[in-house]
Amino acid sequence: MTKDSFSAAPQILEVDAILSDFDGTIVDSTEVTSLQSANHDIYSARLAAEFGVDPNVILATSHGRRSIDMIKLYDPKKANWEFRLRCRRNPRRARPSFRARCEQGHLGRCDLRTRALVNGWLGVLDLISPKMLVVAEDVEAGKPDPSCYLLGRKRLGLEHSADIVVFEDAPSGIRAGKAAGFKVLALTTTHTLAQVLEAGADWVVEDLRSVS
Repeated sequence: MTKDSFSAAPQILEVDAILSDFDGTIVDSTEVTSLQSANHDIYSARLAAEFGVDPNVILATSHGRRSIDMIKLYDPKKANWEFRLRCRRNPRRARPSFRARCEQGHLGRCDLRTRALVNGWLGVLDLISPKMLVVAEDVEAGKPDPSCYLLGRKRLGLEHSADIVVFEDAPSGIRAGKAAGFKVLALTTTHTLAQVLEAGADWVVEDLRSVS
């Protein structure tokens, strides 16, 4: 994929709402994958500093445990998502230009992670709480099932609208948006241009800097 792949003329769209995925779309977690081992060491070092113990002890006691349970061993008062995410703060960041867009029109987020995790990242990244949020606990089936996006439309009070655009980065999410009957704008932040086009994306951009 090259820069020349994204050379289409700008388009102006009028829609009733935007429903956006979270990780890979609003939040960038690619560094976690590429630097997983190094980041785990950094995370352990931060916890060690917080608790006043040897980093090697943190590493030795973390394997096979959820990090929130491991934190509880050292300080139960800090066994919460806010503390955990603050210690892991570097690997993720808000996608460019998204903050201002959070305040515009009908915008909801549909991400099949837990509510605690999504709300934790919103707090850590200092992002405005969405008008509508659909998370894993709200639906029985994950993407590519369209349930999350159909529920998102309902919660925005737009049950009869088809003029909705979904922001997605993953083929399963793109297929979910299309199955719901919506248009999908895909970001090539986690998958290739060919992959998102094959999934049925209506438009493709590199990231949200191309959207205003």
